Amino acid sequence: MAWLGCHFLSQFRESRRTRSYDKRGDQDGPAAPAEPEKAPEKETKEAPKEEVKEEVKETKEPVKETPKVHKTDFEQDIVYLYQFSRTPFLPSLSPYCLKVETWLRLAGLKYENVDHKIKFRSKKGQLPFVELNGEEIADSAIIIKELGAKFEKDLDKDLTNEQRTLSHAMISMIENHLFWVVIWWRSKNPDSMLKGYKLNLQQAMGTKIPNGILNFIFKFSFSRKGSKKVKAQGIGVHKPEEILEFGKNDLQVLSNLLDDKPFFFGDEPTNLDLVAFANLAQIYFIDKEVDYALRDFMSESCANLVGLVNRVKERCYSDWDDMCTNLDLNSHLPKPPPKEEEKPKEEETKKEETKDEKEKDNKEKEEKEEKKEEEKDKAENEKKDDAENKEQK
Repeated sequence: MAWLGCHFLSQFRESRRTRSYDKRGDQDGPAAPAEPEKAPEKETKEAPKEEVKEEVKETKEPVKETPKVHKTDFEQDIVYLYQFSRTPFLPSLSPYCLKVETWLRLAGLKYENVDHKIKFRSKKGQLPFVELNGEEIADSAIIIKELGAKFEKDLDKDLTNEQRTLSHAMISMIENHLFWVVIWWRSKNPDSMLKGYKLNLQQAMGTKIPNGILNFIFKFSFSRKGSKKVKAQGIGVHKPEEILEFGKNDLQVLSNLLDDKPFFFGDEPTNLDLVAFANLAQIYFIDKEVDYALRDFMSESCANLVGLVNRVKERCYSDWDDMCTNLDLNSHLPKPPPKEEEKPKEEETKKEETKDEKEKDNKEKEEKEEKKEEEKDKAENEKKDDAENKEQK
């Protein structure tokens, strides 16, 4: 029965289709009645058809995309580092910025700091970040990893698997625990932070706003934001004495691991030494007039950590005093001769030229005067000769 129903339905559709063909005069059915022929219209002269010129499509060369970086006039294989401004006590108040710059120096790579007055951030919203060959790399760990792979620089190449594991654990402790102890102290003591590092916000930000206003804004915003971040991380919910104890414990662990070695894993610095140096420098290099319990504990109970900081400083930053005194971001680069020295030379050459011109003028004047005197003498002699001739006549 179902088959019959389907057959009937197909026959019904076919009949409707043939009827529609009859109406339209489709080629498969009988033709529709033809319309009567119309009288032939007079031939009209057709306008000459214009020759259609084939448009030749010009093959355009692919437009080179402009690099999406701040430094558009970059040089090949030069690393351009974006970080915070210098301070009189420390090359950078960010341990992550100091970590990257120290790694660049130890790796021996050519780099240049971009003086952006803290205006730029990476696409991730971070500092530091670098630009290399028109591409941006952000986050200190990723920067070191990618640059190390490109230029074949690995400070941990001689470490065993066990040492690499220990290094990873210690770096995690420093950057995810000790770092936040320091941030907690800064957010709770913004006045001490400004005084301890001798911060000049007007110079650092490249603005004409008075330091008094900038300091007020900094204290309010930095303290509020810092406190929120520290609480979100977890350390900020504890009592001040408990947080201070956390920091002391971290320092003691690092001191025990270092022991009497020059560096954590021997005679040469590794990535752990860089991270430790960058974070310990934030604690140690602060004005002694400012009270800071963690600095005092490090100096008194962890003297070997002070030695580590000084060793990395001496090895990597021979220009430390210059960069902190002059706040120069690129004190490691050779400087062109100052323009002031060129000016005196130009003035001397101008003076010599004026002297030569004066001497020439004087000579010309003397020659003219001599010629005039000679002409006068000739005229007088001629007059005398004329007078004598008249007398003789």
